[in-house]
Amino acid sequence: MSAVAPKRLQNVFVVAERPAELHAFYTAALGLQLKFHDKDRWFQYGVGNGNVSIACKEEALPATSGMVMVFEVEDFAAAQERIAVAGGQVLGIRDMGSHGTVLSLKDPEGNIVQLFKRAAPPAP
Repeated sequence: MSAVAPKRLQNVFVVAERPAELHAFYTAALGLQLKFHDKDRWFQYGVGNGNVSIACKEEALPATSGMVMVFEVEDFAAAQERIAVAGGQVLGIRDMGSHGTVLSLKDPEGNIVQLFKRAAPPAP
């Protein structure tokens, strides 16, 4: 596997108008088990080897509706070059501190996709 190819599907999240209400629905209807949450902004559940999440619009930016695929990668630099060559557009990079970094991109049809890079482990 090249350093550019995604390591795994890290997450798929839905952009929600009322994340807390969707959280109540998915836990009741599907029995999803909460793995992590950030107040009423983000709810994340472990499903198999990946994650499914609910995000408020502010947390989901630049996406404002629909679902977003998030792929885990090791290298943003090589990915940015390949995105541009393939006809996509890099929208920006968001540092989430000790959690990691997200690169948001738009595919040729305008869909938002994100690449996630884990933060380096803290030094001992």
